[in-house]
Amino acid sequence: MRMTLLTIACGAGLYAVSAAGASKHALEASDFDRLLSVESAACSKDGRWIAYTVEGADAESDERKSAVWMTDFQGTTELRLTAAGQASATDPKFSPDGRYLSFVSMRKAESKSQLYVLDRRGGEAQLLEGITGDVAEYAWSPDGAQLVISMSSEAADDASDKPSDKSPRPIVIDRLHFKEDQEGYLTAAGRKQLYLFDLATKTLTPLAADPQVDATAPIYSPDGRHVAFFSNRTVDQTAKLELDVIDARAGAHAHKLTEFFAPNKPALRWTPDGTRLIYTTGLEPRLNAYIQDRLSVFTLADGKSRLISERLDRALVGISAPNDESVAAILEDDGVELPVSVRLDTGEAQRLVTGKWSATSICGAGDNVAVVASNDSSVPEVYAVESKGLRKLTHHNDTEMAQLEFGAVEDISFPSRDGGSVIHGMMVKPADYRAGQAYPTILWIHGGPNGQDSHGMTADTYPLELERQWFAAHGYVVLAVNYRGSSGRGAAFAQAIAADWGHKEVADLLGAVDYAVREKIADPHRLGVGGWSYGGILTDYIIASDARFKAAISGAGSANQLAMYGTDEYIVQYNAELQPPWAATPLWLKVSYPFFHADRIKTPTLFLGGDKDFNVPVAGSEQMYAALRTLGVPTQLIVYPGQHHLLTRPSFIKDRLQRYLAWFDRYLGASAH
Repeated sequence: MRMTLLTIACGAGLYAVSAAGASKHALEASDFDRLLSVESAACSKDGRWIAYTVEGADAESDERKSAVWMTDFQGTTELRLTAAGQASATDPKFSPDGRYLSFVSMRKAESKSQLYVLDRRGGEAQLLEGITGDVAEYAWSPDGAQLVISMSSEAADDASDKPSDKSPRPIVIDRLHFKEDQEGYLTAAGRKQLYLFDLATKTLTPLAADPQVDATAPIYSPDGRHVAFFSNRTVDQTAKLELDVIDARAGAHAHKLTEFFAPNKPALRWTPDGTRLIYTTGLEPRLNAYIQDRLSVFTLADGKSRLISERLDRALVGISAPNDESVAAILEDDGVELPVSVRLDTGEAQRLVTGKWSATSICGAGDNVAVVASNDSSVPEVYAVESKGLRKLTHHNDTEMAQLEFGAVEDISFPSRDGGSVIHGMMVKPADYRAGQAYPTILWIHGGPNGQDSHGMTADTYPLELERQWFAAHGYVVLAVNYRGSSGRGAAFAQAIAADWGHKEVADLLGAVDYAVREKIADPHRLGVGGWSYGGILTDYIIASDARFKAAISGAGSANQLAMYGTDEYIVQYNAELQPPWAATPLWLKVSYPFFHADRIKTPTLFLGGDKDFNVPVAGSEQMYAALRTLGVPTQLIVYPGQHHLLTRPSFIKDRLQRYLAWFDRYLGASAH
């Protein structure tokens, strides 16, 4: 037996562990603390090395912290580059010559994200003094002499709620999209502008510093003479971004190349010959919530932009460094996320691997491509993409995974209850599942609605797939359904619910339950439903539509959508998709039916949320809790202090898991009947 010895971040220290000889056990709450989240792959220019981050729970501080690691493309070395106990380090990048590795961290008392550079030959990471703002994004110049940085100004803290010796100032807002989860209120001081930083002289120079514009995703041209970036001059009015280019020197003026509907996940790359720019583009504002990011190419010689992935009819997530003929990306397709190579001339996509994988990050250089990926029996690790499939390079979770016993994950398909479509999903069964026995069953709904339930497991702050296994480990069958509105099955499928929330999704989700009952897998008398974010919203819709569920959990959800207008971060979407409430009052009342018909709800429901959530404010849960409490329906409200849309405090994540299980056990467990 091959034995692998690894150095792994765990809690506040470093421990040597071995994957050999471990006995298996069902998933426990403490396992969520021990599993590590591997993310953010970045390849060196020569393709020999891959930097990435590893995030895990720090028991001493009750925080999740991430560190920068590095592996070679052969998978023979795993080296931790930032020390345990330090602040989180993110966004690693190699210098062009590979000698240095840079990353972003918030180590100083003023609580700003700053840039650090580590000499790979040895020594501690050095803070780049002189960068005074809050760093959001950055890129190296091709000669390694400069960095271009997208950051907000020093003044951003004046309008924040961070501790300060100064008296707080009023928050002045002058934009339509004026709040964002985690970022807070979006003010002029928080706008991201471009700066050049000279590494030799440690001088910072404004490049594109229009105080009325956010400048993001900067990247140098291959010859280092220009910087391309996105700007949002008209995003409030048109939901469009500009693709701009500027000479990489002080005093230069930006030039608009083209404009396009903003994608959900912006990405920008130059081709190696410097003649074209590859970037992701989105859909019209009315449909922007239904992720279908596509690839476009702008050719500098003729000044024209061309959409190249239109015929693909699948969303593309992230793009790696291209060659002159193609670019690697991650494609969402019916329960999987796989690396593909997309030709720049025809848009033809070729899958680089097959199988049931979920890739979340991709990078490439030369002939080498690497991804962070997982499947039904493993959490994410770094893999090399090869003709024979994925070759594992990192082993951060091998020991823990070797000890865990997971339930089987099976693909299912069934008709929607309304007959409108054939719906796909997955069923997770307990490890000791016995055919012919009916099990208590939980319909566990993914958020979004964009995105999909897929074959993979994340170990981050939203461990949806691990939650499914958590329930299965305690005797439940779990249904994961890619209802209409989900990505992975094309634009028409995703856009089917536009301005019609809580209708077709509910029919699809109830169709899954009907299927499980019909197959005599689900006990019709012990059915539960729940989810987080749009999964919580759909839970509210479900229990207002069907009274057969004996227990429900609505996390970070809402039912009175009218009350979300102007209080959450989706104002641009609402105006475009639904129209303002005064222009479409009946429609707003229709999509708010769980609140205005709360008297139909008989299901005992647990509501949860973070008190700082700007994505789906906790008021959405508070209103439904108050409604059910008024109606005498068993209910409870859990508010997590200091938490945004996704919980980050490990003790709260564990608390939530235990509350989930206790609530379902109370109403669905063997003792309940």
